Amino acid sequence: MRKKGEQERGEYANANYPLPVLPKNDRTAKRFIWVLSVIVFAAIAFLSQTKLNVHLNFDPHIFATINACINTVVSILLLLALWAVKGKRFTLHKNLMIAAILLSILFLLSYVAHHLLSGETKFGDLNHDGILGSDEKILAGSRRYFYYALLITHIPLAAIILPFILFTAYRSLSGDYAQHKKLARITWPIWLYVAVSGVVIYWMISPYYT
Repeated sequence: MRKKGEQERGEYANANYPLPVLPKNDRTAKRFIWVLSVIVFAAIAFLSQTKLNVHLNFDPHIFATINACINTVVSILLLLALWAVKGKRFTLHKNLMIAAILLSILFLLSYVAHHLLSGETKFGDLNHDGILGSDEKILAGSRRYFYYALLITHIPLAAIILPFILFTAYRSLSGDYAQHKKLARITWPIWLYVAVSGVVIYWMISPYYT
């Protein structure tokens, strides 16, 4: 009797899946993905707490708008990619997901630029003094609690999603479609939530930008 893993490999080998474009080397891939993820996480954590005091001829919050636009497009791409794979349009699914990954790289660069140039904005801070007064808290109302509840879930999920995305992509690009499918069931909903919640967070915080 054939083992389950052999049956899965045979099933996926006979399906109309794109040919692998990466050699399968799990050890090297794991090392690369974890090192890259740690470097990116550390760089973003450091740079997001730093503000450059430079004179700009444009509003640095334009990067936040760009981020929201990117997250919107990524959300649409993820939904289209799900539709494509459900319809067994595997090449289209692959292209949509690669586009989502490339846009996410652009998002990271824009995210860092925004924090470096604009610093931190507090929700409800109408006078932009960095302190949330009692009157401002009252005006913000219950929206403030919803905002922070959303932020508390968004930030840790955004922090951990990168290795999930990279491992899921590696499994697909190396032709290990059985493992790719298993990982995608975890990666896809987390990634979609991070993208959608990012847009909502921008929509809620943007009125308080200086």
